[in-house]
Amino acid sequence: MKRVFTIIVYIFAIIGFVLVSGYIAVNFGLTKTKGIIDGQHDYFKDQLDSTSTKSSLRDDSSVWIETEEWLVLKEAIKKDAKVIDRVANETGIPSRLIVTPLVVEQMRLFFSEREIFKQVFAPLKILGNQSQFSWGVMGIKQDTAKKIEENLKDSSSPWYLGADFEKTLDFTSEDPDKERFERLTNEDNRYYSYLYAAILLKQLNKQWKQAGFPIENKPGVIATLYNIGFNNSKPNSNPKLGGAEIEINKTTYSFGGLAQSFYDSGELSSEFTK
Repeated sequence: MKRVFTIIVYIFAIIGFVLVSGYIAVNFGLTKTKGIIDGQHDYFKDQLDSTSTKSSLRDDSSVWIETEEWLVLKEAIKKDAKVIDRVANETGIPSRLIVTPLVVEQMRLFFSEREIFKQVFAPLKILGNQSQFSWGVMGIKQDTAKKIEENLKDSSSPWYLGADFEKTLDFTSEDPDKERFERLTNEDNRYYSYLYAAILLKQLNKQWKQAGFPIENKPGVIATLYNIGFNNSKPNSNPKLGGAEIEINKTTYSFGGLAQSFYDSGELSSEFTK
């Protein structure tokens, strides 16, 4: 019994260490990926941090379209067409715009987690559901999710969507942190993953339109903002593409650049409309 008790103590100690390490990593920005300045597309040149580096990006879409990862991802996304359409109807955000950051998040995951892709994602043709630093299939961080919720309630916020949306993400339990995590990481029902993402896109659109710089027809820009966050969303007359660096078969894309490339392609055009 003493040996069993000791083993249990060690297990809990390891779990505690992992959780504390994750908390420290997130809060001190250690999980942030490097941003890049895109030589082929326009970026938020003055809004990326000092760690940004220049990179040569290809314009053509053939690199990512011709990969095995995209063939798998395309079939996986089709499985969620009904729930994505539901969220699109509820929020007024076109289904293709919701899918755009999803494609980039999943392609980044597929290429960074090679073994899991080969052993799980590819054989089963399923989406990667994150549960550590970013949550769910849309890669939404906890702080971003909280900000999305707060913006729905704060009528003074530039991201406020009006009274009709105030209760959209209300919690049903007395433990919102737990419920939020379960919402975004639910593998059986991804409704909330897509709902949070769609509301985020809608809030960003609202901020820029209200400031006099509408971006509804600039999916790459919206995806860039989705990636770099609320704090870096600064409406201006010359919005540009940018975001995290994503390497696909030795070709480097920005988050916004890859998003724009997908949006402009004919891929999944019959399933998800503009």
